[in-house]
Amino acid sequence: MSHTVTITRTTAVSSGNTGNFLYINSGYASTLPGLLKLAQLLLSAACVGVMTYYYDHGSKYLTRAELFFLLVAVAFLIGTFCLYLSYLISLSSATMISKTVFEVIYHGLGFILYLAAGITLLTEVNHYKRSSTYEAYLAASIMGLILAGLYLLSTVFANRSFRSL
Repeated sequence: MSHTVTITRTTAVSSGNTGNFLYINSGYASTLPGLLKLAQLLLSAACVGVMTYYYDHGSKYLTRAELFFLLVAVAFLIGTFCLYLSYLISLSSATMISKTVFEVIYHGLGFILYLAAGITLLTEVNHYKRSSTYEAYLAASIMGLILAGLYLLSTVFANRSFRSL
């Protein structure tokens, strides 16, 4: 007869004589949802970095496509960072939050918004091919489309986890 075994690795770090411990759920970082969140976090940071570094400071305003993409990237960078950090420093967050509908909605919304922002920026970038920011914004829009795929995968995993109650 087969059995399912779950192995959880945690690390405890003491902060001196006060008895306070910091628990790090290092087992979550090696799971597929943990690796997906880490990839989302790194790619979102790269998108925000590219968009802010190549922003044309001579013009006063961002175009609507650039602003929409930057807002989506910053919002989901912050949200994914908070989720990932809470999963790493709390022993029960990864099991409790994944059993709710929050992750399904969050990742589904991330998929839709990154897909819309990536396509919008991609079409806007094609209007100014001879610009100095063409390659950078093209790379950011492609990273946004890759992020949409990562959020779609996370939505599927979150839905499976939510439905397995």
